[in-house]
Amino acid sequence: MFLEILAKIDEIDKVVAVIKELIASEDTIVILRGDLASGKTTFVKSFVKNLDIDELVTSPTFSIQSIYANTIYHYDVYNKTLEEFISLGLLEEFDKKGVHFIEWGDEKLEELLKSYGFKVLVLKIEKREDKRLYIINE
Repeated sequence: MFLEILAKIDEIDKVVAVIKELIASEDTIVILRGDLASGKTTFVKSFVKNLDIDELVTSPTFSIQSIYANTIYHYDVYNKTLEEFISLGLLEEFDKKGVHFIEWGDEKLEELLKSYGFKVLVLKIEKREDKRLYIINE
């Protein structure tokens, strides 16, 4: 499945709704791709807020992983190789029930996760002046 949504930042709830529908009640890994400041963390903030979870969502750049309401997992692998990610024991985290958002996940990580049988969505975010193009691949 391939879907594109062009939206302003204040319309991000439209994208959140689509992702929530695609995820349904399944455990899913969402790989977030995009340039610096494209809106990857902003998307996770909006997703968490949409679930009425009142927690501070920040980019886990230095902590690598943040967890919200024990069901939303948020990773940032910007400066980590796949081998480092695995050696830190983070691959085992995906067995936990919930939705896992991975900022900066590359194709190698995507292929590995799919080979283990995980449901993986890719959300690529591209800046377009005052809007963002959200490209969803399943």
